[in-house]
Amino acid sequence: MKQSAAATAAASILSLLLTVTSIGASSPHLFIHKAPKSKNYLTKEELWFNQTIDHFSPYDRRQFGQRYYEYLDNFRNPDGPIFLKICGESACNGIVNDYMGVLAKKFGAALVSLEHRYYGKSSPFKSSTTENLRYLSSKQALFDLASFRQYYQESLNVKSNRSNMDNLWFVFGVSYAGALSAWFRLKFPHLTCGSLASSAVVLAVYNFTEFDKQIGESAGPECKSVLQEITRLVDQRFAANEKALKTLFGATELYNEGDFLYFLADAAVTAFQYGNPDKLCIPIVEAKNAGEDLVEAYATYVKEYYIKGLGVSVQTYNQQNLKQTALTSDSADRLWWFQVCTEVAYFQIAPVNDSIRSRKVDTRYHLDLCKNVFGESIFPDVSATNLYYGGTRIAGSKIIFTNGSQDPWRHASKQTSSPEMPSYIMKCHNCGHGTDMRGCPQSPLVPEGDSQNCSSPDTVNKVRQHITEHIDLWLSQCQTSGRSFM
Repeated sequence: MKQSAAATAAASILSLLLTVTSIGASSPHLFIHKAPKSKNYLTKEELWFNQTIDHFSPYDRRQFGQRYYEYLDNFRNPDGPIFLKICGESACNGIVNDYMGVLAKKFGAALVSLEHRYYGKSSPFKSSTTENLRYLSSKQALFDLASFRQYYQESLNVKSNRSNMDNLWFVFGVSYAGALSAWFRLKFPHLTCGSLASSAVVLAVYNFTEFDKQIGESAGPECKSVLQEITRLVDQRFAANEKALKTLFGATELYNEGDFLYFLADAAVTAFQYGNPDKLCIPIVEAKNAGEDLVEAYATYVKEYYIKGLGVSVQTYNQQNLKQTALTSDSADRLWWFQVCTEVAYFQIAPVNDSIRSRKVDTRYHLDLCKNVFGESIFPDVSATNLYYGGTRIAGSKIIFTNGSQDPWRHASKQTSSPEMPSYIMKCHNCGHGTDMRGCPQSPLVPEGDSQNCSSPDTVNKVRQHITEHIDLWLSQCQTSGRSFM
């Protein structure tokens, strides 16, 4: 299907952007952007689909070009299952060769993946003004998936010279995309046999203090104590010589104190999220025992691992940068903050007691950021989001929830298991965000999600076995019923 003129123009604007993809979870995004080597993709061939801009208006018929991918090397044509891999809050430049490739081969499945509206090349507009962002929401994204599912099934039927046939569909997602996977099964149970919701942040949280509490637990008493001491020293040095401190961390462009302190906190939590706790804890604990300057030791970690190793841009934390409405390779920062500031919050603030991050990164900092970047009327209505989806009381069926024991985001996921919604927690030293799909650690991205790098590979493989068993069971139930859903 050809894209509209507006979509073609939008795609042209973005054609020179830096290619990025998501490899893990962090905040303010859930995902950090870095381009894996091309060998880590099953396919990067772009396909296009005409998508409706506003699914909730009976009068607005505008469309935009939405990018998607397909990988058919393992597809048992024409009646094999279709695995829909949901892209999240970053550019989606292909189908990454993670554990999904293994599952597709096992089940003879086609892999398809749809880029999230507004991200990457799937922008409905030529700029990201607050007014233009009014159609950026999880609700619209779910309808995108439903429309795409219908389109792709019909196109497959045409290719196979058949009519009114449905393949068996199963949806997958990690992190925010994991939440979309669970919500898709909840809202469109007739369109899928089941869902894998890996590290799925289904609970919108206004003050997410559990996030830092988990970091403290994952760090352990010794590393946690050193991190807290670093935070105290940073606050002291900021008051004494702000410029020198920011220069030490290579973050002189962060004029706002809260932005700078948020950046430092994020750099720490990322090690645990990605299954790399030793990258942080070993050098700072050694520095402490050797009587070295802890702030300098932490600055080395931030610059070598967070900025250089993961490719994080300091500008990601700059509110002045977030206010830019031109479409660039950094647009995902602004887009995700808009979703944070309108739907889900996930405000990571310091707990009342025993905090790791600076207490200056509080609720007021987040609310001021939302208003400064998007306007006075912007506020995250987490109550409405949880009312609509159910939060951790989500009442769907045939949804698998998986979480890593070291991942702070698991406290926004569903961890209580039931027969219709089994929940598994992978417990190991480096089991982080999306470990079941991505393996350990998550930087650099390991093809096929190799579990052998995990400190407890048997734990990860056992969860993967459970996943396979549920997919097999639910696909069989769909097939027995003669429908693509149950």
